Amino acid sequence: MKGLIAKKVGMTQVFDENGILTPVTVIHVEPNTVVATKTEEKCGYNAVVLGLDELKENKVKKVYAKQFPEDIKPKRHLKEFRDFDVDVKIGEQLGVEMFEKVGYIDVTATSKGKGFQGVMKRWGFHGGRATHGSKFHREAGGTGCSTTPGHCLKNVKMPGHMGFERVTVQNLKVVKVDPELKVLMVRGAVPGVKDCTLIVKAAVKK
Repeated sequence: MKGLIAKKVGMTQVFDENGILTPVTVIHVEPNTVVATKTEEKCGYNAVVLGLDELKENKVKKVYAKQFPEDIKPKRHLKEFRDFDVDVKIGEQLGVEMFEKVGYIDVTATSKGKGFQGVMKRWGFHGGRATHGSKFHREAGGTGCSTTPGHCLKNVKMPGHMGFERVTVQNLKVVKVDPELKVLMVRGAVPGVKDCTLIVKAAVKK
């Protein structure tokens, strides 16, 4: 499976050949360095470990630096991709050109954190009437199930921490690949804040 580590730039819009406007997310893909390879004989499965963003030597602990070959500087971001479709060697760099013949991709990232939220924002509850004297506007309502069983059951939708979760958006159409600018444009939105780290893979279901 093809995959790379990338950065989210932001959203914009482009026009296709027919003049139809398409909202797209711009993804900046710097060259990923092959840090290590894993084979079925040694590890029990085939995989490739990619790294992105070099770290200063004085900020790297020896334990972390030992997993990198001598000719490769330590990287900030590491990601292991199993069953990699491309034959690679340690030290080789992979860029956005990998997705030139890929029609759809899956993007994984950490979603935006929204803090502690109520049931209306978190779960889309309808809420009570907004009229005078209602006294029930944005609350969740009863959750105790009366005398039987007399306590809250599991998985009841309640207020709580919202966002900041690992999210994968599947089947995003690749609109444009620009190797010169090292940019990948996909239709629609991807999870995460601006400049966050993304895991971009060839779509599993398409």
